[in-house]
Amino acid sequence: MNKLILAVMAGALCAAALPSVSAAQAYPDKPIRVIVPYPPGDLADIIARLIGPKITEQLGQPVVVENRPGASGMVGLQNATQAPPDGYTLVLGQMGSMAVAPIINKQPFDVRDAFVPVAMAYTNYLMLVSHPDFPAKTLPDLIAYSKANPGKVSLATNGEGGFPHLAVELLKRQTGFSFTHIPYKGSNQSVTDVIGGQVPLTISGASSMNPHVKAGRLHGIAITARERSRITPDVPTFKEAVPDYEALGWFGFFAPKGTPDAIISKLNDSVNAALKMPDVAQKAATLELDTSPGSPQYFGVVWRRDYDKWGSIIRDLKLDTPKP
Repeated sequence: MNKLILAVMAGALCAAALPSVSAAQAYPDKPIRVIVPYPPGDLADIIARLIGPKITEQLGQPVVVENRPGASGMVGLQNATQAPPDGYTLVLGQMGSMAVAPIINKQPFDVRDAFVPVAMAYTNYLMLVSHPDFPAKTLPDLIAYSKANPGKVSLATNGEGGFPHLAVELLKRQTGFSFTHIPYKGSNQSVTDVIGGQVPLTISGASSMNPHVKAGRLHGIAITARERSRITPDVPTFKEAVPDYEALGWFGFFAPKGTPDAIISKLNDSVNAALKMPDVAQKAATLELDTSPGSPQYFGVVWRRDYDKWGSIIRDLKLDTPKP
């Protein structure tokens, strides 16, 4: 009797698994929606529209990019949580929306429980720059100068709790760098004010800093990349002065939790293949993006590591505490 019961149970389990396997084999049989939780023209949007057509070429179904900006990416993410976990709704997430904003802006869902990683696409990095007349020209000199002049080194970012701000706070934690933070409502005005001499320092995306550095309007102190840039090879990395330092942004695809593993694997293969295509690689290089293919498991490790690392700094700064 026991053997009979076991046989029946085994048969039932196999039968239950068949629809999932069959669905994965037939996938996709309709358009795939990619939610970008940022407005058109944002770097995340550019990446989604760069890779989307290549996924279409491989899987044979249209990839439709849908912009749903708002609340530092949370509007788009919440919309994605309401979609069925069938592989037909993806999110193009970035480090800020998946590992920073969810901690600062309390949400009715935990991104770590709501999504699973599909494929990491790119990493990007920041550049710390100064007005050309600022006396400290290297990162070691800047750290030493700040300690000799505590509280007198002003540094502008695109806002409190943004990735640039947290990257400088990480430098402070690791080296004792002393600075006065000046938060702006975006990076354009902060860069303009450093060029004009109103503020001595700022940190922002390297791709937006490069033209100013090459023209001599700004001095490049260091970049947060693992290696020196092809475009500005004279600008050192933070790691050259602080070996344990790492502050990289990233972009990648996520799916609602519960999406079948076989579909995740098929999508991961498709994204990784797209990243290797020459026209995609050329465009990414012009955007100062470093290609970062890998498995869903690798992407998950990166995501959770950054969630913990930046979350620790956010809590130390009490940025996760609701404002009165």
